[in-house]
Amino acid sequence: MILNLRVMAPNRIVWNSEVQEVILSTNSGQIGILPNHAPLLTALDIGVMRIRINEQWSNMALMGGFATIDNNQITILVNEAERAIDINPEEAQDAFQKAQTDMARAKGKKETIEANLAFKRAKARLETINVN
Repeated sequence: MILNLRVMAPNRIVWNSEVQEVILSTNSGQIGILPNHAPLLTALDIGVMRIRINEQWSNMALMGGFATIDNNQITILVNEAERAIDINPEEAQDAFQKAQTDMARAKGKKETIEANLAFKRAKARLETINVN
């Protein structure tokens, strides 16, 4: 059995192919999706999505969105997505360190929320390239 996975960002289709397994970061934790999964609509958290094709795993950073699963079709709508192979490791590490510093220096509610979101995005990108 095969799953059809489609990941769409506002400006492009990030992924569109058949896969064997998907692991998503939802707002309530990680979920694994295999063929014949029960129908589901879920919100996605900022985090890493893992995709298995044959015995090879690929990773993608998702910046929040929604996923629907129905009849072996997975459709993911995200604010932004980035495949691990497209992430520059040095840039990701620098962004993570800057986000940590900005979070520590944040003052006020709005600045703290923005710093926390930037930190979560930077952390997701870094985890995407470091997940095996």
